Amino acid sequence: MLGSLGWQELLIIVVILALLFGAQRVSGLGGALGKGIREFREEAKGDKDKAPALERPAGMSDAEWVEYQEFKKQQAKS
Repeated sequence: MLGSLGWQELLIIVVILALLFGAQRVSGLGGALGKGIREFREEAKGDKDKAPALERPAGMSDAEWVEYQEFKKQQAKS
C-alpha cells in the first residue's frame, strides 16, 4: 500500500500532520520511531554475538565434562 505513494503524497501527509499536531511533536515522533527501530535492530543483532556453547575436548570423560560445565557456569555468575 505504501509502495504506491509517491514523495509528493508523503510530503502532503507530513504537512497536514505538522499543521494538526505542531512541527515539534511530529519531529519528536519521527525521532522516537527512529530510536525504536535502531534499538530493535541492535537487539536482533545482539543474539548472534552471544558466546558459543562450550565444546567438549577430545578424551574428556562424561563426569569430567559435567564438572567442567558446572565450573564454567559458576565463573560466568561471578
